[in-house]
Amino acid sequence: MVRLLGTQDRLLREIEREVPAVQVMVRGNVVTLEGETSQVQAARRLVEELVQLVRNGADLGQGDVKSSARILETNAGSPAELLSQAILTSRGKSIRPKTLGQKEYVDAIDENTIVFGIGPAGTGKTYLAMAKAVQALQRKEVERIILTRPAVEAGERLGFLPGTLTDKIDPYLRPLYDALNEMMDPEMVPKLLAAGTVEVAPLAYMRGRTLNNAFIVLDEAQNTSPEQMKMFLTRLGFGSKMVVTGDITQVDLPVGASGLQLVTRVLGDIDDIRFSRLTSADVVRHTLVGEIVDAYTRYDAERQAARFEKSEARDIAADRASDGGAR
Repeated sequence: MVRLLGTQDRLLREIEREVPAVQVMVRGNVVTLEGETSQVQAARRLVEELVQLVRNGADLGQGDVKSSARILETNAGSPAELLSQAILTSRGKSIRPKTLGQKEYVDAIDENTIVFGIGPAGTGKTYLAMAKAVQALQRKEVERIILTRPAVEAGERLGFLPGTLTDKIDPYLRPLYDALNEMMDPEMVPKLLAAGTVEVAPLAYMRGRTLNNAFIVLDEAQNTSPEQMKMFLTRLGFGSKMVVTGDITQVDLPVGASGLQLVTRVLGDIDDIRFSRLTSADVVRHTLVGEIVDAYTRYDAERQAARFEKSEARDIAADRASDGGAR
């Protein structure tokens, strides 16, 4: 019951928020639901699915309650079946998809050679891709893992960082190292890196290589140029799989178009390439992160609409001026 309800009954309150027309009461090991019949039945099914998730070994969070409720609303299947499939288990913690969008993303990686995971911060794009890479290595489906990202500053400058070029680049790759240490035995990671079984490198180091029998993850792909994206994708060798992740709303390139934005138009119709789009509904960080993402999305849409209106007004004014001049 503690795992079902959460510390200080946090998950119980989340259940009540998802089914506000139903009163939920807990005494001992008994959960009582009161309300209209249809609403009580929906709440009961949600509670039963959460109980099954706990029995399957899942550590429930507020996101699991929301995700389970959404899956039931859309009749997409059983949350306990969809969300209980662990990719990895590390130090007693299971890594698994926690939303329907994440489950579809993980399935896409299994079924396709190249997958693009596009979505806002906190949707698990990179984390799940790296978990699938470690899983593939453990199953001997690939011989090595290659993790890469462009070394593009988000407002800072590489030259201001102390040390050698390697020291300067290291902070940009640190998130990938951190995730590796969570998913694998931290004592094994340095050995795998030294042996070349796991490689973490800037995108610029990929040029001129052919990557065979490898699971390759490109992170922060929104900060690649179209030329870099083409270069990276053409590194694909036999027996390899690629996952490209990024958020097209967070481009840090000083000038020019994003390679991730362009590639969605260029490769959209090719078989064995899949574009998996995650949304704020797939955010598994603090609940505020999803609201922040939605707020910025609305703000960007309003700005774009305002720019469009201004552009139309200028065109109309120009046409009128042209007509007046012609007369």
